[in-house]
Amino acid sequence: MAEEKDIDYSLQRVPEDAKQPFWRILFIRIGAICCVSQLMLGAALGYGMTFFDAFLATMLGSVLLQVVSWALGTAAAREGLSTSLLSRWCGFGKGGSALFGGVVAISMVGWFGVQNAVFGEGMSSIIPFTDFLGDFEYPIWAIITGLGITLLVVFGIKAIANFAAIFVPLFVIVVIVAAGIVLQDHSVAELVVAAPPGPALSLGAATTMVAGGFIAGAICTPDYARFLKNGTQVFWMTLIGTFLGELGMNLLAVLLANAMGTENIVDIMMGTSGVIGVIIVVASTVKLNDINLYSSSLGLATMMNALFNKKISRNALVWALGIVGTFLSVIGIINYFTSFLTLLGVAIPPVAGIMVVDYFILKRNRPALEQSRVKGELPAKVENWNPIAIAVWVVGFAIGEITSILAIGIPGLNSLVCAGILYWIVTKAYASVKKQDVVIFKETDQVL
Repeated sequence: MAEEKDIDYSLQRVPEDAKQPFWRILFIRIGAICCVSQLMLGAALGYGMTFFDAFLATMLGSVLLQVVSWALGTAAAREGLSTSLLSRWCGFGKGGSALFGGVVAISMVGWFGVQNAVFGEGMSSIIPFTDFLGDFEYPIWAIITGLGITLLVVFGIKAIANFAAIFVPLFVIVVIVAAGIVLQDHSVAELVVAAPPGPALSLGAATTMVAGGFIAGAICTPDYARFLKNGTQVFWMTLIGTFLGELGMNLLAVLLANAMGTENIVDIMMGTSGVIGVIIVVASTVKLNDINLYSSSLGLATMMNALFNKKISRNALVWALGIVGTFLSVIGIINYFTSFLTLLGVAIPPVAGIMVVDYFILKRNRPALEQSRVKGELPAKVENWNPIAIAVWVVGFAIGEITSILAIGIPGLNSLVCAGILYWIVTKAYASVKKQDVVIFKETDQVL
């Protein structure tokens, strides 16, 4: 029996002939940012800030995340590796990548379940001809939407990109149409200079909201950026995605919040037309949630391989995760996991700081990666564990949690920056003590 072809290269480099056109990956990026939750964020900013203050908050909150996205995405495009697999040679070793892959898998499938619950509820409230189902209406819609997205992800990055290429423009068009209907009796010039209708929102709080909303998405950028050809393409992907997806949606929502005097603008827009409402719900949720499930499957593939030296079918992992996430959303348990998922969200950013420092500054495994890249392979050896990275990860996580409790800065960014700096200091100090130019811990065979 022939081995199932892994069309998305979950445990290997993306070969050059499998790289995708820039526009495909760009649409995925814009789709991951340009969504209903982005509109809700923008409305929250517009309700408590002026137009120009909201613009400043959006720029400040997104700049560092885009730098992180570009750095990790550039490494991924060069090496052809997903976030979780890249972590093996960017600080964490084989054992550490299992831990990180597990965190990513649980976090992303959890958010898949949360988003699917929103999707199912949206469809059941908008589509009138299923009302006869009564109490079964939402569960049936949740099953349909969850399994539908799962099927899409099974077909891989090309299917995800093709869907985004259709629904991102459609989403933008219907949002603009709905906004035009809402704004037709208002002067945009007056709204730009108008005072916010709600209680004042500080620049710091607003920046935190912007950064916190996309930090997990920034760290999972390599999962699709690995299909780009180089760092230049990654740069333009992140820049265009920020201006069209984040800044564009945010500022449109700011105008709407000022015009309507409320931050509950999504309901208003969806109420302008049944068809528009359906398109907004479908287009927004699918093009975001498919990435959640996609990243979750890549993380789980990395974890299972690291633990058992086995290559599990990616399709089987996608179906398993999709069914679990769908089931949890159907029975409503997923809603009780949001606090836990938020906690995991603070655990992910320190990894990004460590990976960026290890790959671009310390360059501990760069020679091995470069030598194997020429052959289109992965290094034969990999660190089993990096105790420094694991310890710094824990410290970074603690910093994120403490600053979250004390409401100091942006917890995710605090943990990311502190972990990166601390990892560099401790690794250099350890190398000095050991009188080594490059610190490499005990290695094991790479089994894929």
